[in-house]
Amino acid sequence: MITNPDGAEMGLEAELARASWRKSSRSNNGGNCVEIAVVSASTGPKVGSRLFAVRDSKDPNGPALIFTPGEWDAFVSGVKDGEFDATNES
Repeated sequence: MITNPDGAEMGLEAELARASWRKSSRSNNGGNCVEIAVVSASTGPKVGSRLFAVRDSKDPNGPALIFTPGEWDAFVSGVKDGEFDATNES
């Protein structure tokens, strides 16, 4: 059973197994990629909710990080704003 950060069971194994995973077009198949998929929560209070899954492309059977739409939007905004650029490290 996959859990989200607050420990609630999300029941996403089947959704992750059949998800349509995609990589960035900029990945150039270099082997150091992440993949994303949009899945739906199948159990719990958020049944049918859209969630965003992220996994390591080198380990497709490994763990996936699960984000709510708000968390995903905040992450994407941070990437676009350069929040995670190496040049921003202290």
